[in-house]
Amino acid sequence: MGPLKGIKVIDLTSVLMGPFATQYLGDFGADVIKVEPPSGDLMRNVGPSRSPGMGPLFLNSNRSKRSVALNLKTPEGRELLLELCRDADVLVYNVRPAAMKRLGLSWEDVRAVNPRLIYAGLYGYGQNGRYAARPAYDDLIQGGSTLSHLFLLSGSASPRYVPAAIADRIVGLTALSGILAALIGRGETGPGQRVDVPMFETMVSFVLSDHLGGLTFDPPLDQGGYVRQLAADRRPLPTADGHVCALLYTDDHWRRFLKAIGDEGLLERDERFATFQSRMENVAHVYGWLTELFRSRTSSDWIDLLDAADVPVMAMHTFESVLRDPHLADAGFFRPADHPSEGATITMANPVHMSKTTLEIDRLAPRLGEHSVEVLRHLGLTCERITDLLERGITFQPSEDEPA
Repeated sequence: MGPLKGIKVIDLTSVLMGPFATQYLGDFGADVIKVEPPSGDLMRNVGPSRSPGMGPLFLNSNRSKRSVALNLKTPEGRELLLELCRDADVLVYNVRPAAMKRLGLSWEDVRAVNPRLIYAGLYGYGQNGRYAARPAYDDLIQGGSTLSHLFLLSGSASPRYVPAAIADRIVGLTALSGILAALIGRGETGPGQRVDVPMFETMVSFVLSDHLGGLTFDPPLDQGGYVRQLAADRRPLPTADGHVCALLYTDDHWRRFLKAIGDEGLLERDERFATFQSRMENVAHVYGWLTELFRSRTSSDWIDLLDAADVPVMAMHTFESVLRDPHLADAGFFRPADHPSEGATITMANPVHMSKTTLEIDRLAPRLGEHSVEVLRHLGLTCERITDLLERGITFQPSEDEPA
């Protein structure tokens, strides 16, 4: 019953980038039909699972969807997909456009069936550059967008990747904004349009919004980089028994902090701490000073002191401790869910809150082909036709389900 109620989305995406975007569309109320090959989304088999094809990465990126298995490499599978598109509002894919063309599902092919469709592609590189035909994954885009180089600039012995699929998630959310904008632009009666979201360009924009620095100007004023973010000691601060995350940023933060630790004269005594500008110019010294100071007390002592002084502070969580975070408990963020096939699980609430519309998650991640028969029946196919498609492997449903 969300704000996108009545919007039908054909989701051809797999792995993480596309499914993360379409999960939001489903959470917001759209009817998202996830079309998978009979072998299923690759992410179904990543991570520990209670039953085959229902791994945690899949479960956490594919709720609020129905699953239909179709072999799009067959003429009948392609025709069924086009039938699904006839009254759809959005089609989302995350393979290279050339692959969609080979399947006979290009923008031109699909627009001929439904001119009101929003045709959204998430893929590696913009199609007007020399990398257009290259495959791309999160790791490659992290390196190409300078994220890996940032580790070197901030003191690491070697470049590395952020240990999360950060490019996939950011590009997925960028695509979400493009899809929603296109839906608004289409209105009630207007034509659809093609929406292209390349990973490389999106992530270069994301990173260099912080780090283009003096290279913004012609001629350049420096070699780029935001000095505070690149400081070697910009990291969780070691305490007597662990680490905390604290940020003393404004002059008021510093005054309240120094008063709390009984060293109010530091700003006058040492010009390196005196102003925001001087702290930025001497950020390595400032962060080094904080690193040594924070070793003198426990994490809970620092959190209590900084909270009382209204200075930004946060516990440095582990995967297990964040499940017990009291704020997230207050917000009901982690919720127990009884999955129809997987039993007791923990799910995460959509972090968006709306004053008028409650976003309640009532559809957990589906089994492969769980809704194949249901959706094909809605297209008007007879039981005999559906049984034939199942027997020939053009579609698929879980073996324990009732026959078509």
